[in-house]
Amino acid sequence: MARPITLFTGQWADLPLETMAQKAASFGFDGLELACWGDHFEVDRALAEGDYCGQQRSLLERHGLDVWSISNHLVGQAVCDRIDERHKAILPDSIWGDGDGEGVRSRAAEAMKDTARAAAKLGVDVVNGFTGSSIWGDLYFFPPTPPEYVDRGYQDFADRWGPILDVFQHEGVRFALEVHPGEIAYDLVTARRSLEAVNHHPAFGFNFDPSHLVWQGIEAHRLIDEFPDRIFHAHMKDARTFLDGSRSVLGAHLQFGDPNRGWDFVSVGRGDVDFESIMRSLNRAGYRGPLSVEWEDSGMDRDQGAAESCAYLRSVEIEPPSHGFEDGFGSDA
Repeated sequence: MARPITLFTGQWADLPLETMAQKAASFGFDGLELACWGDHFEVDRALAEGDYCGQQRSLLERHGLDVWSISNHLVGQAVCDRIDERHKAILPDSIWGDGDGEGVRSRAAEAMKDTARAAAKLGVDVVNGFTGSSIWGDLYFFPPTPPEYVDRGYQDFADRWGPILDVFQHEGVRFALEVHPGEIAYDLVTARRSLEAVNHHPAFGFNFDPSHLVWQGIEAHRLIDEFPDRIFHAHMKDARTFLDGSRSVLGAHLQFGDPNRGWDFVSVGRGDVDFESIMRSLNRAGYRGPLSVEWEDSGMDRDQGAAESCAYLRSVEIEPPSHGFEDGFGSDA
């Protein structure tokens, strides 16, 4: 049976969930990965209102859709980050408060615990998101950055996320960190180190997203092959590099869509991501969860992009075999 194809609603949170569901169904999706912002999935209402989760599921069911995961990237980002004015734009007032950094981080941590509880009430067992990082800004090691400085960053992550992950485990929900620049894990080495930092906590794994790996020069499927038992969810997203000798992989502080960038996100199937290798790696890992389109392309209408992404994934999906092709040569064939 083919894996379900879903649409992450984070880039569509300006639309009411009813409208989003209508669109997703017309595009051919099997379900939605609900963002915890806009009106798509509200954690506080899920915990306070006994019928809220049922109402959200019923809305999706009216359009022939299901839900396998929710995502709370924006609040998760604030758990470990150095807080500045940029965070105010992405956080609810209840998390931002007076903007004091430690207060913001503490409230964000409690909100992520509540997200696990809300996910359990909705009946999903995966929450995707970000962790933030106290050391991401020190990516280039100048002034000289000693190993102890980096060690403290991973210890900070473990101290802040350990209690959150304990709540996830208690609720029977797993947290899937999107391996992503700006997070405590952004490549294979840092993914390995983040697992070690939390002692391979059973509630901690990864939301695989190839788009953030390919522009770093990483063959994205290698993340799956390295951590097959920690791939809790899979985003389908594409990126293309334009490294012609004059443009930088670092992005030059330019907004997405600027033609002078060295790379950019594009609609699924239009970039450099090797989706065939990804499907085969997911099969080897035994991953049967959703393939969730996270659509971003600054040069394309999003309705067109979502519809074509869904169709593209159906065309490249590889179902695992029930038996080896050599079996056909056996005496009982």
